[in-house]
Amino acid sequence: MPTTLKWPLITKQNPKSLIAESYKGLRTNIDFSRLDAKVKSILVTSAALGEGKSTTVANLAIAYAETGRNVLIVDGDLRNPAMHNIFNLSNDKGLSNVLFNTADLEKNIQSSRTMNLSVLTSGPVPPNPSEILGSHQMEALMNEVKSQYDLVILDTPPTLPFTDAQVATALCDGVVLVIKSGGESRKDISKAVTSLEFVGARLLGAVLNQASRKTLSAAYHE
Repeated sequence: MPTTLKWPLITKQNPKSLIAESYKGLRTNIDFSRLDAKVKSILVTSAALGEGKSTTVANLAIAYAETGRNVLIVDGDLRNPAMHNIFNLSNDKGLSNVLFNTADLEKNIQSSRTMNLSVLTSGPVPPNPSEILGSHQMEALMNEVKSQYDLVILDTPPTLPFTDAQVATALCDGVVLVIKSGGESRKDISKAVTSLEFVGARLLGAVLNQASRKTLSAAYHE
């Protein structure tokens, strides 16, 4: 498991910790973010690289699975996939193979070893990630899994360096933006939000990741 993913599954490993409770709070906030319809699919992205979005996806998915909902993670980060590392799964075949009709969807959805949580890993990284996420095949796949699971969480590349997340926004009910504390400037974060809203994304909220108590206190008193 990569050293950058420190305590990636803390929701499972230490469910009573403050961090685990934060993921459960995020789950609740998402559930109440839409009054007109139940959220059944979530796209998670970040402004830039290395902000912890994949760790957020994994822990949020566990938080949902613990409520008894049948959850599927789809690793749509076809540039720097992480779900197979986080859950210690094979990535010989996955999303890219299914979309190219070289593998069967059902046979390549893997158990995460957490009750109610399954994972479709990325598969081999293709040369044209954004085109794949925007394809009719991807739309058909997402419609199929959304009919089979209570919740589908789609992990996508960051928005500033790549267009993948913008292309895929129509596939999900809403978007969660992960922001690393002390990372990108407010200007860049605003640019990321604007790029998502430009393509009609419904922003469910933002996650401030890796924030210290001092940072949180300062933000609360602003």
